[in-house]
Amino acid sequence: MGFYRDQILPRVVDLTLRGSEVARLRARVLAGLDGEVLEIGFGSGLNIPYYPPGMKRVRAVDPAITGRKLAAKRAAASTVPIEFTGVDAQALPVEDASVDNVLSTWTLCTIPDVSRALAEVRRVLRPGGALHFIEHGLSPDAKVARLQRRLTPLQRRVAGGCHLDRPIDLLVTGAGLELTRMDTYYMKGPHAFGYTFEGVATKP
Repeated sequence: MGFYRDQILPRVVDLTLRGSEVARLRARVLAGLDGEVLEIGFGSGLNIPYYPPGMKRVRAVDPAITGRKLAAKRAAASTVPIEFTGVDAQALPVEDASVDNVLSTWTLCTIPDVSRALAEVRRVLRPGGALHFIEHGLSPDAKVARLQRRLTPLQRRVAGGCHLDRPIDLLVTGAGLELTRMDTYYMKGPHAFGYTFEGVATKP
């Protein structure tokens, strides 16, 4: 799985997380970001075109070196400086209360210990700072949720540890962050893969 996960999967994700619907959602999730921003799951830099002008710097965290290579042209064209900070959202090499905002787009599904990662997000945020996120996760529809739970073991194997059945809203609030905006909906495609949590959660 090493070669597949390190070399193939980042290219697959780079191709699949594009399109007009995804672009519209990225722009909406990134709106309002400013100051020092930590982006977990930076990947191939697909968020770069949507960085708002108020952002001063991005500290990028991602385990896939191939993703950085795919992001090189986008990063070079960015008006916001990008600094690759680390590879593991579960242990961020960032000082306490040192960033204004954290960004996560379709990332929390893959982190092995997602609660630990969200605790790290809370730690590095300044008081009043916010996590901007869009993630797929557990549907409130019992029939869809059952299918998500059945499919998750296979999904984890083929999609880099991706879980279809994580209750993103409960995980975020469980980390001590306060939801100030939350929208949930199904994206186009099979419901098991498309139930989406989009929102902003603030550190008190």
